[in-house]
Amino acid sequence: MKKILPLFSYLFHPIFIPLYGTFFYVLIDNHYFTTGQYLMLFLQIVIITFLLPISFFYLLRTFGKIDNVMLSDISQRKIPLLLQIMLFSVLITKSITIDRFPHLYYFFLGGLLSTIVAFLLLYLKIKTSIHMIGISALTVFMIGLSIKNEINTTNIIAFFVLLNGAVASSRLEMQAHNIKELSIGFLCGVSPQVVLFYFWL
Repeated sequence: MKKILPLFSYLFHPIFIPLYGTFFYVLIDNHYFTTGQYLMLFLQIVIITFLLPISFFYLLRTFGKIDNVMLSDISQRKIPLLLQIMLFSVLITKSITIDRFPHLYYFFLGGLLSTIVAFLLLYLKIKTSIHMIGISALTVFMIGLSIKNEINTTNIIAFFVLLNGAVASSRLEMQAHNIKELSIGFLCGVSPQVVLFYFWL
């Protein structure tokens, strides 16, 4: 089990959460788009939330600003989080706008707010689990989609609840976080998504 747990940290690394969220949005939401529109949506997500962050990561690593993709050192988190804030801001103002993809827009807006909170907490010397922010936000988004579209996704939601536990256990096993940091990350991920339910549910 100890060998399996670290896999959850990689499979559900925060960089993959936007892709997972977009996939379930397309799968569950009742909005209908052409194949070309769906391809363009995923292309935008891949470029802004995956390829650009990966490029920035290697650039920062080259200049010795970060050591690894897990960002275990609190001092190395400021620049990556600031970059994520900028990229998410571009995403919701230029690509995933409220008039084109309203429900997905609020998912990314919640992600932006969570990232801002995690960034500000760094100045209080509080290390937040970004993994927990991502997986907990995705879980709440899944709940919101099922409520909005009146679809019974109980099994999927139950699976994601278990994933929250698996990711948390993985981070503990890898000694990347303690329970306090995981709890703060969970709250940072859940709270904005729940608050934003008011605007789209």
